[in-house]
Amino acid sequence: MDANQRNRRAWDANAAAWDAHMADEGNDFANQLQWPVIAPLLGLRPGHKALDIACGNGLSSRRMARLGAEVTAFDFSAPLLERARSRTPAELSVRYLQLDATDAPALQAGLTPHAPFDAALCNMALFDIADIEPLFAVLPGLLKAGAPFVFSLLHPAFNNPSTVKLAEEWDDGQLHRRYAVKISRYMTPFTITGLALSNQPEAQIYFHRPLQNYLQSGFRHGFVVDGFAECAFPPDARHNNPLSWGGNFSEIPPVLVVRMRKR
Repeated sequence: MDANQRNRRAWDANAAAWDAHMADEGNDFANQLQWPVIAPLLGLRPGHKALDIACGNGLSSRRMARLGAEVTAFDFSAPLLERARSRTPAELSVRYLQLDATDAPALQAGLTPHAPFDAALCNMALFDIADIEPLFAVLPGLLKAGAPFVFSLLHPAFNNPSTVKLAEEWDDGQLHRRYAVKISRYMTPFTITGLALSNQPEAQIYFHRPLQNYLQSGFRHGFVVDGFAECAFPPDARHNNPLSWGGNFSEIPPVLVVRMRKR
């Protein structure tokens, strides 16, 4: 079984846990770090046609549809798509398709009838995709000239699978605390399994790539970057665990968002 097949098996097994975690409202990452940056970068208006890549339980698809867009969303996990459909009210214009982002011919065949799109989004999923090159190769032919492709990532420099979060405390007449991260791997792509949720049944696969790999995939296929944000929690953000991403790490961005456009 190759990495992509193992990856699909893990997401099928974890669909219920992830759907319960994200539900209809999303988590702190989605609501505080991602969507406030993603929405203005997408610039969706009523009547626009939008593409949601690796849509999961449809959280971003529904948000784009509520902005008035006609959304085509796809994922390779049938159980995730079942939950996406069940959470999507009939009045929202969202079409869900089962497609594999690593299969260029299938993407072309499945999405071309609904193209061209005014915008495309891949929210927190490129690092879950075994091979991103087929997606970047097909996207330019699916987008209108000048249309944005926005993607968000766990920040590969600060929040990758090698990240260790640290807390230091010292006393020099006053008690001091400092929070930091230690990174041991960044430049060389690697694959590793991990538990993003403590209750998910099966470890998922992370496909770590340095930021240059994502950008170069876009550049090879005619994209340029015209929007970029590194997103950190504000200092007053609180979490039950002091080593969770939150205000203690307000100087370290766990998420980045990039907007590309066709030349």
